[in-house]
Amino acid sequence: MAGLRLGPLLRYVDWESGSRATVWVEATRPCTAEVRCADGAGGVSPTFAVQGHHYALVVVTGLAPGSATPYEVLLDGRRVWPPEDSGFPPSTITTPAVPQPDDAAPVRVAFGSCRWAAPPAHGHGQDPIGPDALDTLAARLAADPEAVRPDVLLLLGDQVYADETSQVTQRRLAARRDLDEAPGTEVADYEEYTHLYDESWRDPDVRWLLSTIPSCMIFDDHDVIDDWNTSAAWLQEMRRTPWWHERIVSGLMSYWVYQHLGNLSPDALEADPVYAAVRAVPDGTETLRDHAAAADADPTRTRWSYRRVFGRVRLLMVDTRAARSLEEQQRSMLREEEERWLRDETLADAGAYDHLLIGTSLPWLLPPLIHDAETWNAALCRGGRGERWARLGEKVRRAADLEHWAAFPESFRRLSDLLREAGSGPAAPATVCVLSGDVHHAYVAEPQWSGSAPDGTTAARVLQLTCSPVHNSIPAYIRTGFRFGWSRAGRWLGRALTLHGRTGSPPMRWQKTGGPWFGNQLMTLTLHGRKAALTLVQARATPTGAQLETVLERDLTSN
Repeated sequence: MAGLRLGPLLRYVDWESGSRATVWVEATRPCTAEVRCADGAGGVSPTFAVQGHHYALVVVTGLAPGSATPYEVLLDGRRVWPPEDSGFPPSTITTPAVPQPDDAAPVRVAFGSCRWAAPPAHGHGQDPIGPDALDTLAARLAADPEAVRPDVLLLLGDQVYADETSQVTQRRLAARRDLDEAPGTEVADYEEYTHLYDESWRDPDVRWLLSTIPSCMIFDDHDVIDDWNTSAAWLQEMRRTPWWHERIVSGLMSYWVYQHLGNLSPDALEADPVYAAVRAVPDGTETLRDHAAAADADPTRTRWSYRRVFGRVRLLMVDTRAARSLEEQQRSMLREEEERWLRDETLADAGAYDHLLIGTSLPWLLPPLIHDAETWNAALCRGGRGERWARLGEKVRRAADLEHWAAFPESFRRLSDLLREAGSGPAAPATVCVLSGDVHHAYVAEPQWSGSAPDGTTAARVLQLTCSPVHNSIPAYIRTGFRFGWSRAGRWLGRALTLHGRTGSPPMRWQKTGGPWFGNQLMTLTLHGRKAALTLVQARATPTGAQLETVLERDLTSN
């Protein structure tokens, strides 16, 4: 008898038809998965197999636009969700009204990154890194049926930590192999990746939340390994280690199954040759393994980036890890094909959207000192100050994690130019927002270009919105460093580095207009017509349990 091992996760809700959605599940054995909605809508899919695990992504059709419909999950005709003893409200699929009326409800986009899922040590006591923001959001929504819900949750990287496992996971790894041999307490293969997703998504609060709020995901480094693809020298060194090939192939395989598939629309799924091939055979392991190995060897063969549309809101989720070009003299955050895709999707159908969201796990705008340090380091590594400085630059790059957009100076300039272009002209959207995580704090930054409006702005309001972690920590010395990076003294030090590196000035200046904030947190954009508002909440421990505390509410537009 098939059981529900993991899920359900509500992934895709179709904002163009208002009648379709996808629901992801993992079962304990081969079976037929069914999603059955209270209003008669539903869908059925047989499971597919990878490495002894059984999955289904059920396409739900017949949904009524503008409705919130409870649903059940059945495996071989037996109901497995919701559990009989569930204390949570019913899981629902909420669809938008189509066509969107003039008085359409706002679109609410919640986002964050960096969720280390481990529970407190020994399974009890206060969490040493504070309450989990996703857990706390789930508890709020479950307790108050009238609470405002996000329309979509963007998880911007580090959904799992393959290189920083919990004590619970380490005990499971030790039952399989000797942890004194590399990769030690890090995950080694696909089966061990499944342990990470178990630990993250079986959390009862998060499990319910992900069953009822649609989610979009993209990886960052810890989904594979810290500083993944930081440089060509790093990659060469990793490929010489005996365990790396299995790690990267398993990381990409598990990402494809657990995260990537749910990012795709039903139409994209139907046209995906890898998805068809995996489902066409009794065991898709080798098919998927070949795909992952090919994607690692030649990143141009796979696109992990994707586009989503929520009414008059366009979201472009950008792969800033696997899509890199690492050759030192031609380093680029995005390979030529990927950069062309981003440009085309950004500028297509000007006037068709009121808000443009660019999801990139790594921030575009950093504290100025850190930006200048990364640009300076990139110049050293290219050999701009000689071979000795280049060797030192590589060591500093890895030690200090200097690998954001600023560490790819030409990519930074091209992205800046693209965002300026997207935000200019009579058909410009009201806002262009770059949504990021990674750096374990939150802030708002705004650029000012010379030659724009008299005050240096564009027609659209262009913003960097950074929010992390969902559940993790940051040492006090790093907090101090980020604060210093925004200071006047930090800017002076940054200018000294640019002089030494002979890097020149960035294409514009920017200012921090909010933050920095430290803690476990989530941001939410509320987009209504051409209006936009931003909220930041933090999970705080109280005597009665964890609570979400609002630390920022700000209008981003004046009209």
